[in-house]
Amino acid sequence: MNQNATTLTFIVPAYNMEEYLERCVSSLLQARDNGDIEVLIVDDGSHDSTPQLADTYERRWPGRVRAIHQPNKGHGGAVNTGIANARGTYVKVVDADDWIDPQSIDTMMATLREQCASDRPVDMVVTNYVYDKVGKRRKHTVNFRHAMRPGEILTWDDLGHFGLAEYILMHALTFRTAVVRESGMVLPEHTFYVDFIYAYQPFTKVRTMLYLDMPFYHYFIGREGQSVQTDVMIRRVEQLILVNHRMVEATPEPGTVPDGLYKYMIHFLAIESSVTSVFLILSRDPENYRKKDRLWADIAAHSPAIGRDVRRKAMSRALNLPGSAGRWIIRHATPSPNASSASTDPQSILYRSVTAA
Repeated sequence: MNQNATTLTFIVPAYNMEEYLERCVSSLLQARDNGDIEVLIVDDGSHDSTPQLADTYERRWPGRVRAIHQPNKGHGGAVNTGIANARGTYVKVVDADDWIDPQSIDTMMATLREQCASDRPVDMVVTNYVYDKVGKRRKHTVNFRHAMRPGEILTWDDLGHFGLAEYILMHALTFRTAVVRESGMVLPEHTFYVDFIYAYQPFTKVRTMLYLDMPFYHYFIGREGQSVQTDVMIRRVEQLILVNHRMVEATPEPGTVPDGLYKYMIHFLAIESSVTSVFLILSRDPENYRKKDRLWADIAAHSPAIGRDVRRKAMSRALNLPGSAGRWIIRHATPSPNASSASTDPQSILYRSVTAA
């Protein structure tokens, strides 16, 4: 491997993150050998001291950290900038209030270096992630060992069963940079929940993957105003609808991709469609009930085959129980709109809603 080559680029979208940025950036450079790690801090039009801190870290870690300043474009716009500027063979997005596990980073880097040196580097590496909830001592780690054999080169057709409301979250993903670019993914700007698209559209270009059964990513959750709080997601439900439309457009027709990939993408599309439906129902707004019906109709209009396959999933059937009785079940299976905890993330809310139905 070229000694000057960059193995991994960490993209850090940062908007008003002065309180958390140093913890994040320091964690990305804690490997015993960080000479082939690049950290791109994308300051997304911050109004606090984030821009100055980003420049300070660039001076502190010359050649390792780059600060990019841009007008505010939202999380998706910051990720787009990072992808466009990444020099690493592999790329990983780390939100500025999250961090990387110190016990796992050397293993990850050794694995990626081995892949860079091979004739056919894998397109994607999947790792576990930890829900690091504010004020909670016991941390929940999400793993994929029942669906993916660790330490083996896998294809989509090698994957096992994913649970009812389980999907590969953005926090679990490290992509080969060329794969993301070849997918043509451009995330919508000024839009929340674009991580659904990030963990979906590039999959059409992924042929091989590797699962490392270790807690690489720490997902900080529970701070005030976070975008996964129930009341916040209700207010931003139009953005979930936009994300759903983008995912539908990125879904390949059956028979055009490996069966395992199509099966997983239908599973994930059904999850996002159901998550959006849950929050439309929780809004208690009759107009949003009609938007929910239109969402499912639009999927079928885009592709009858995709619409049929998504609608057949158990979660889809549960979220489309007719009338007020169906809506009552969904509302009473979910936490109050002001709840703020790891149990209010979309996966947990969807699981409770579907199992109650």
